Amino acid sequence: MKATPARRRGPRDARGLRVLVTGASGTFGRAICARLTGLGAHVVGLDLTPRPDDPVEVLACDITDDGAATAVATAIDRLGGLDLLVNNAGVGGPAPAELPPGAEVRRQLDINLLGAWRVTAASVPALVASRGRIVMVSSRMAAMQLPLAAAYGASKRALVAYADALRLELGTHVGVTCVYPSAVRSPIHDATAAAGLSLEGMSSYEPLEGVVDTVLRAALGRRVRRDLPTTRRGAVEFFLARHLPSVTDRIIARTLAARARSGAFEGAELAAGVVGRHTETR
Repeated sequence: MKATPARRRGPRDARGLRVLVTGASGTFGRAICARLTGLGAHVVGLDLTPRPDDPVEVLACDITDDGAATAVATAIDRLGGLDLLVNNAGVGGPAPAELPPGAEVRRQLDINLLGAWRVTAASVPALVASRGRIVMVSSRMAAMQLPLAAAYGASKRALVAYADALRLELGTHVGVTCVYPSAVRSPIHDATAAAGLSLEGMSSYEPLEGVVDTVLRAALGRRVRRDLPTTRRGAVEFFLARHLPSVTDRIIARTLAARARSGAFEGAELAAGVVGRHTETR
């Protein structure tokens, strides 16, 4: 009797994988590129400001410009095709929901959502040809919004909606996974902190390595996963935000109220409305 072949286990072999990573010179991007290269993948990055010590070749590219398609085409040509796109580029910043959307809001939407859309659209033919994968680095805030940062949460939630549409359109040929980091210490928080709107007490920081591990799990897993939080706590938060949103709303609202009353936003003009409503005499 002929033996049944053993079922393959473990991740796919990354050797020879042709990969494009956006935001490749940032905190997440450099770590993702270095890990994939170490596993034998061929990686090219895109970034607005490449650094001399980047671990891979990084092409200068402004993903808010429709001309970004040219840089994507160059990267794919150098790779000889494309097996994996990691949409990692992203920015944050202060943006209270009660205030009119200005330049900061438009900047975050253009980079976090439309930038990923531009790069993906330019990559679709090559990914379909290789039966490749797309990994979207989203955020816990795509499911569980935090206050005073409406643009970031809105852009990441919209990125997930875009990924859902891609999955429906390309799913016969291309796998699409969203990864949901919580908070990692990186320069993305600098603008919010500078505006006096730090949410330090509302998030627990997680290690960068866990985010990179999850991106690789999405990229190299035998089975394409739809959604992947990066920690056990993140998985619980993701579940609650999806299925019991009133619970997470109450927790966040109470934490915000405590911070506002404690003086955490003292002198922060953008938080004046929040502070006033929580400290007014009733």
